[in-house]
Amino acid sequence: MAWEQRWHPLREEWVIIASHRNNRPWSGKTTDKIASKPDYDADCYLCPGNTRVGGHENPQYDGVFSFDNDHPCVGMDSPEPEPASGIYKNQPARGKARVICYSAKHNLTLAELAVNEIDDLLAEWQKQYTELSAIPDVKHILTFENKGHEVGVSNPHPHCQIYANNFVFKTIETEVNASVNYRAKNDCNLFSDIIKSEKEDGRRVLYENDNAIAFVPYFARYAYEVYVAPKASHVSIASLSEAERLDLSAALKDTLVRFDNLWEMSFPYVMVLHQAPTDGDYYRSYHFHIQFPPPLLKPNLLKFLAGPEIGGGNFLSDTSPEDKAAELIAVSNTHFSLK
Repeated sequence: MAWEQRWHPLREEWVIIASHRNNRPWSGKTTDKIASKPDYDADCYLCPGNTRVGGHENPQYDGVFSFDNDHPCVGMDSPEPEPASGIYKNQPARGKARVICYSAKHNLTLAELAVNEIDDLLAEWQKQYTELSAIPDVKHILTFENKGHEVGVSNPHPHCQIYANNFVFKTIETEVNASVNYRAKNDCNLFSDIIKSEKEDGRRVLYENDNAIAFVPYFARYAYEVYVAPKASHVSIASLSEAERLDLSAALKDTLVRFDNLWEMSFPYVMVLHQAPTDGDYYRSYHFHIQFPPPLLKPNLLKFLAGPEIGGGNFLSDTSPEDKAAELIAVSNTHFSLK
């Protein structure tokens, strides 16, 4: 048994590691494998040719398909709210929300796409970032995928979302400040030093090629948490070269396949692109990367945020990052569905 605190440099907070707790008795919520789906669903509003909830008909697309979200969380024409009272304040939530479908096939996941197909998606992410960041009111672009019913997905068709907002999400704001503080103290890039430390240790590195790397961070808050990143420092995905983008696609593919192969199931996760704000400031200290905080501790056991996380504000990890990395390293990087 061991209790340990590990410093999370990107969040400037402590993570409590108590890995022996993962075997404690449990009678709460669990999850099960989902039955296979058809490659086309007539009731799916994201499948080719189908009518979406907003009344628009999808084209007969084959590959990556992007469109404005029919139920956006922000809008460019958001009206001015009534002034708040007392110490409170408010402002319009302005911006654009978009959806990107990965494939025409309803039953595919990102893990099952070929590397060149994933690269096509990353090229679309670059295009969307460049286009949306040019909008004057947009201060930040959050690209993410929620995969699996465990994280509340409303439609299983392979897709991600983009929120281009007139505000910066708090996690990115925190990471930017931590990166600036680190550079001021050490005269170097924080995430580059994280990569250096992970390579020196080696136990948590899942995959590496010339331009990209995937690893379970030393300070992981979730079981099977993985960071996928270009080795060179970029503030966003937009500035990656074609070679860097292709290598990042390969690292992403390898990570996703390992997730699925761990328990031979479609592994649920939240995937988030961490990119610098687009508010006009210079963010040379920030390093674009992709984070995966999966919700599962075991094949059917969900991780819930409770007292320490919601109430106390610090994560208590029930698993060891080294143990979880070892599990992911041990599995094949050929998808189990192809065996």
